[in-house]
Order: sequence, then C-alpha cells, then structure tokens
Amino acid sequence: MALELIAFDNPVFAGFAYYGTLVVLKMFALAFLTSITRGQRQVFGNEEDARTFGSRKDAKVIYNDPGVERVRRNHLNDLENIPAFLFLGLLYVLTGPSAGTAIWHFRIFCASRFLHTVCYQVPLPQPSRALAFFAGVFVCFSMAFQILGAAA
Repeated sequence: MALELIAFDNPVFAGFAYYGTLVVLKMFALAFLTSITRGQRQVFGNEEDARTFGSRKDAKVIYNDPGVERVRRNHLNDLENIPAFLFLGLLYVLTGPSAGTAIWHFRIFCASRFLHTVCYQVPLPQPSRALAFFAGVFVCFSMAFQILGAAA
C-alpha cells in the first residue's frame, strides 16, 4: 500500500515532488545569492575566500555586513523550514490524503516560502514577512496533526 502512494501516478506524491523541488531550488538560489552578494560587496566569511575571490585589495573577512546578513538569514530560515516540510510532506503523502487537500497544502507552503523571500529581500514592512512565514508553519502543523492522527 505505501509503495503505491510513493509513485508519480499518485497525484498527491506528484504534487509533493513538484512543490518540494521548487522550494529546494529556491533554497539553493538563496545560497548562490549569498555568494553573489559577498562577491559584489567584497565581504567574505573566510580569509581564503577573500584571497581567492576578492577582486579588490580591500576584500576582507566581515561577519556583520547588513546586505550579506539579510540574504544569509533568509537562507537560514529556509534551512530551518524546508527540511521539516519535506519530512512531514512525505509522511503526509503516506496517510493517503485527498489530492485536492494535499496539493493545496503543498501550494500554500511553496507560495509562503517564495513570498517570505520577497518580503525579506525587498524588504517589505512587517507583518508581511511574518504572515508568509506563519502560513508555511500552519501548513506544516496541519500535516503533522494529520500524520499523528493516522499513526495513532
């Protein structure tokens, strides 16, 4: 039964795979954006990076550059939230939820993470970023409670 659920002909699993892949790619994009921002600002996290990738003589190690820290904190927030979604989402698929409900869970989480990134990087005034964050947390809690109900 469980192996039948983990197949691309199951619309719930296909939706999970699609939206899960989108948020993972977004998370990687923030890693690259962090590196690009470091290079543009000539601010690096390690001496060897400053020597190797610094194009100016004033390239240096700095841990508190506001521009780099904004992107880095955004990326760290993804690292805290996306793996939890992937874990819970896979277990949620195994509960056999209705396709419509499950796909809306996945869509809302994905949209919340993209909106969170836009709110963080623009930056937009609060509570915009908080609302985007809590929409994703709500999805994870919803899936978690349904998993606990199915496992009990």
